[in-house]
Amino acid sequence: MYLERENHVTGLIRLLSVGLRVLTLLEFVVRRRLAAEGDVLAGVYTGQPTRATAQPTAERLLATFQEVTLTIIHAGWDTRWHLTPLSPVQQRILALLDFPLEVYTRLSAHCSQPP
Repeated sequence: MYLERENHVTGLIRLLSVGLRVLTLLEFVVRRRLAAEGDVLAGVYTGQPTRATAQPTAERLLATFQEVTLTIIHAGWDTRWHLTPLSPVQQRILALLDFPLEVYTRLSAHCSQPP
């Protein structure tokens, strides 16, 4: 990536630093909560649903949410929304982060239920 202006370089470094801090905090909070509960988290390894870990990485935690999709269909005057339901492991991760499920379900307030 080529950045011509020095303030753009500074801004990019600051943005990347914030991103790294968020990933580190995510990892730290989940690991600390698992250690406090004396528990492990299963389902974060692709293709290995029973493999568990007490020290999941931020990348693995975020990867469990990659299948979440929001579909919005506009048909004339009608708009339909569909938000993928959370899996048990995704719900567990939100609980470990002390995020209420409402964080996710509020997104689906306008969603129609699949047939």
